[in-house]
Amino acid sequence: MPELDQRRKMAVLAICCMGLFIVGLDNTIVNLALPSIGNELQASVSSLQWVIDAYTVVLASFLMLAGSTGDRIGRKRVFQTGLVLFSLGSLLCSIAPGIGLLIVFRMLQAVGGSMLNPVALSIITNVFMDRRERAKAIGVWGAVVGLSWALGPVLGGLLVDSIGWRSVFWINVPIGLAAVLLVARFVPESRSARPRPIDPVGQLLLIVLLATLTYGIIEAPGQGIESPWIIASFLVAVASAIAFVGYERRVDEPLLNMRFFASPPFTGATLIAIGSFAVMSGFLFLNALYLQEVRGYSPLHAGLLTLPMAVMTGVLAPLSGRLVGTHGPRIPLAAGAVAITAGSLLLSVLTAQSSVVEVVLAYTVFGIGFGFINPPVSNAAVSGMPASQAGVAAAVASTSRQVGATLGVAVLGSVVTARIVGPLSTGFVAAAHLGWLIMAGAGVAMFVIGVVTTGKWGMRKAQVFDEEFPQDVPVAQGVAVQSR
Repeated sequence: MPELDQRRKMAVLAICCMGLFIVGLDNTIVNLALPSIGNELQASVSSLQWVIDAYTVVLASFLMLAGSTGDRIGRKRVFQTGLVLFSLGSLLCSIAPGIGLLIVFRMLQAVGGSMLNPVALSIITNVFMDRRERAKAIGVWGAVVGLSWALGPVLGGLLVDSIGWRSVFWINVPIGLAAVLLVARFVPESRSARPRPIDPVGQLLLIVLLATLTYGIIEAPGQGIESPWIIASFLVAVASAIAFVGYERRVDEPLLNMRFFASPPFTGATLIAIGSFAVMSGFLFLNALYLQEVRGYSPLHAGLLTLPMAVMTGVLAPLSGRLVGTHGPRIPLAAGAVAITAGSLLLSVLTAQSSVVEVVLAYTVFGIGFGFINPPVSNAAVSGMPASQAGVAAAVASTSRQVGATLGVAVLGSVVTARIVGPLSTGFVAAAHLGWLIMAGAGVAMFVIGVVTTGKWGMRKAQVFDEEFPQDVPVAQGVAVQSR
């Protein structure tokens, strides 16, 4: 791909961020609409979990396929296709007559969304060739992703309060269509010099693993852990996980090369991505119930209370990106993990009578953590894999986030649901205490993983990994692609 001037690079970055923004926004904007959806469509708590997790399961299942497909047939083409499907799915969600069809249309949304995140990050990686320039661009990318996740509840609350829950899906349509036109005008086409073949067996095993694991976690509180369906779902999940790892180790060009995990920084980034998005998605799901069902706030009021978190995420993510470019990922990873732990502990002491100051303080500290931790995860994941497979690198990073988001809603939602005694409005606070402490424990784990994998030992191992996987050009200088 020929070198683009700075203005064209900034235009490409902005357009890619538009696609990322609507996907990230959709991950969170629906949370504030859940009580309204539940009331109008007569949906149970587990059905509301599926409104979120049907989207994230499909998204996580197809991200790596979308990344490798973009490497093969053209990243621009796949990105545009994803925007069209995502916009169509959003339109159908807005007219869904029942909870079942809403869940189905959310899955269609996710198919389109799976073509956006990894392909956009791959485009950014191929456009910004200089190492420091790329780190800053990924910092902006991380800021947009984090900001969209954090702003979702605010915007969702405003729309639900003023228009109704269906409007949270309408907003995606004009943004998606505008992005389609801008991509056609400004984004250059690019492909990998060595595109990966499709791995249908690995893809199928991944889908089965995520779907059955999520089903078991969400439905266990209602059906009982002894239910044959729950036992079968967990057994299938374990079997598919074992089969996935075994099969991927034997394939020459697997969906996910297990040898990549020999790089400690990449492995650490993957685990931290899962953990950080698990606590974020779990927080947003529980937060919607706490503010509206327990505190009795309107969707708009509930959304506005999360604004400090959104501000901290948006302000600190670019700063974190610059720190990664100048000092490496260790400092922002550690700072983010500490703040997430502190924010989760503050959340664990909230009651139905806690002051607004206490609520805002907890949200602010939590937002600081998420703002710091997202950009270094992105940078480590992309830089930790062969540059010729930029689409796969981006897809692994995005898949890790979506797996985390799925597990966050499934695990924390089920933990809290199983412990609720009596009505949700009176039983939620005591039930949620364990959920917040689980999030704090995840923060501690992310701190340890980040410090260990980005230290001297981790970097030494990463250097050996780089020597075993030679690239067409060094990561610091550029990426081997073909353009047309």
